[in-house]
Formats: sequence, structure tokens, C-alpha cells
Amino acid sequence: MAGLNPFEIVQRQIDDCAEIINLDCNVHSIIRVPRRELHVSIPVRMDDGSIKVFQGFRVQHNDALGPTKGGIRFHPDETIDTVRALASWMSFKCSLLNLPLGGGKGGVICNPKEMSQGELERLSRGYIDSIFQFIGPEKDIPAPDVYTNPQVMGWMMDEYSKIAGKNQFGVITGKPLVIGGSIGRGDATARGALYTIREAAEELGIDLKNASIAIQGYGNAGYYMAYLLSKFYGSNIVAVSDSKGGIYNKNGLDPQEVFEHKCNCGSVIEFPGSEPISNEDILELEVDILCPSALENVITEKNSSNIKAKIVAELANGPTTPEADEVLYDNNVHILPDFLCNAGGVTVSYFEMVQNFYMYYWSEEEVYSQLDRKMTSAYHEVLNTSKEFNVNMRQAAYIVSIRRIAEAMRCRGWV
Repeated sequence: MAGLNPFEIVQRQIDDCAEIINLDCNVHSIIRVPRRELHVSIPVRMDDGSIKVFQGFRVQHNDALGPTKGGIRFHPDETIDTVRALASWMSFKCSLLNLPLGGGKGGVICNPKEMSQGELERLSRGYIDSIFQFIGPEKDIPAPDVYTNPQVMGWMMDEYSKIAGKNQFGVITGKPLVIGGSIGRGDATARGALYTIREAAEELGIDLKNASIAIQGYGNAGYYMAYLLSKFYGSNIVAVSDSKGGIYNKNGLDPQEVFEHKCNCGSVIEFPGSEPISNEDILELEVDILCPSALENVITEKNSSNIKAKIVAELANGPTTPEADEVLYDNNVHILPDFLCNAGGVTVSYFEMVQNFYMYYWSEEEVYSQLDRKMTSAYHEVLNTSKEFNVNMRQAAYIVSIRRIAEAMRCRGWV
């Protein structure tokens, strides 16, 4: 929603947690702001021969636990405050999953849908040229995010390696498998969410086989979420949406058929046998599990009292405002907060780093087994903290995460 600054929301959430646990004021003041940020101008030769200058960012929020880690977004509406917010969430996400990493994020203001492959490659390499001294396998490790993909990561890794004068597979994660990528990275975000949903459903006594699911956002994470819930549990996917609108069928939608329809037609809308539904209305359906998987700030004070789902699994970053959190908690809606629910991506990215460092690559079974262990452990740590402090799941996740970062800062002598 317009007018809601994501970085200000993060700071409010940090302040809320600090008050609950009586956080040391020095720790509090440090984690409210990023430690470093870089703004760059990237000149790119376009296909028509002209030079276009793109604005880019890289933000490193906190590296007390280890080198920073976080995606790179190519988006026409990218802002520095969005990147700051996402870098902060990455710090808390890595800490929550007990990874030896801090939080970073990057972005370039561009519209990749209007650019050729050649222009995208030149932009990707130019971005790395601009931030080369700021990143590295033991400094800051980027990954794919909105409108970037394994191919973009491959170009970036290659550019960094050329400048360094040696192969540096570990500088970037989310790469193609043939150049140091990890099995399981493609569906890692959704698969990690699946494990937390499984645990939450058991906690609430929900049978996933008979559960109804609505998914706002049918991109990579949303599609895999629908596919995995349907494949492993036979859950009933009743509604999905994308930027152009949504579809609904109370008897269920076939995730793979909907995905193929979107690939062929550019959207999920007008899928045969479905009824149209808006992105707003899909949030208010009477379902067991709602998965906001697209934009930030879609569940607000205005519509939160209309949310009927028993579980809200946040695959998107920042889909729920602080005011809405309070309403949902009072209404006994079980939230799986973003930096817990969608942490599968960075966790498998960490596994990719580990594999790059010792040049040995895991099987699919090992990747998924380790991911399950990490996600399940984090879920129960958050759940137990929620019960201990009598707070909502997001507040509990912040408590677990910030305590760990604070301890690292104290051990290092920062405070």
C-alpha cells in the first residue's frame, strides 16, 4: 500500500521487540540501521547503441554472526528503503535459522521485462563491476530475488571471477547447477514454508489432506507452494492469483495445469473451470491456510478483521502491517511470519555456499533433509518463545533472532 515505508515498519518491529525483552539500548541503536550501504550508477550500452545509466544499491545490515547474505532485485520501483528493510529482515532470518550469516540486500532500478538478454547481461556484469570491492565469499554473498534468476547469477559470478582472476563460485548463490549451484534451490522457499505449515497444522489440529488453500501470488514461490501442498498432502488449492487477477474454484485447482495456463497466456486469469476473484478478495476467503506470496503490506488494519484463514503463511516479505498483526493475534489467526516461513531460500543458499567451499555437492535427499531439520527446529523455537512471552509469532521470531545477534555483538566487544 502506498505511504507505508517498509524500513520504518521494520524499525517499529525492532522497537517492539526491544521493549518486550528490555534490550540493551546500545544493541538496539545499532540494529535499527544498516552498518553499510553503497549507491552506484551503472552505465550500460543498450542494443540501439545508446548508453543508459541505471541506479543500484547494496546494503549490509549486520554482520555480527558472519558475512552478509541476501538477494539482488531488478525492479522499476526499487527504492533504497525497500532494500534497507529487506537487508534487515535477512539479518533476522539468518539469525533465526541459526546460520553463520548476517543480512544484506541489493537492487537495481530497471524494468527487465523491457530489456533484451544482452542488455540484462551487460547490466548484471556492470553491477558487479560497481560493487566488486563490497562483496566476496567472506564478505557479502548475493543471490537471486525479484526478476533475477540463475542465469543472472551465473553472469555475476563469472564477472566477479574475471576481476578476481580465479573461479569464485562461492561469491554468489542460486547459480545454475553446472557452475556450482545446489540441488533444491529452485523450490527451496516453498519447501521450507511447507515444513513450517506442516508443523503449524499439527499444532492446530488441521488435517492438511482436507485443508483448503488460497495463494495470493503465483510466481515461483506461490506455484511451488501449491504444487507441494497438493502433491504431498492432497490439499485443496481453491484460489490463486497474480498481478492481473485471480481464479477460484471451491472444488480445487490443479496447480500444474494452472501454471501451464499462466505460461501460455501470461496470467492465471480465465483458467477453464474457474471463477474470477480479485487479489483483495482472495485474502478474505474462508480457507484453512492463506499464503500471501507476492507484495508487502497487503494485510492491513483495514482488512485484517476480515481474514478468515486459520493459518497465514507469509511467503512474501512484509505482507502484514504491525496494526494488522495485533488484530490477527486477537482473532486467533496463527501467523507464520515472513522471516521464518520464507527462510528456506537463504537456508539452501547457505547449503550452496558450504558445498562451494569444500567442492563436494549433496544429493537432493540430503538437501531436503537438512532443510527440514532447520525449518522445523526454528518453528518450534519461535512457537515456544511465543508461549513463554505470551506474544504473537512475529514478536517471538524477533525475540529469538535479536537475542542471538545481540549475544554475537557482545562476544565481539561491539557493545
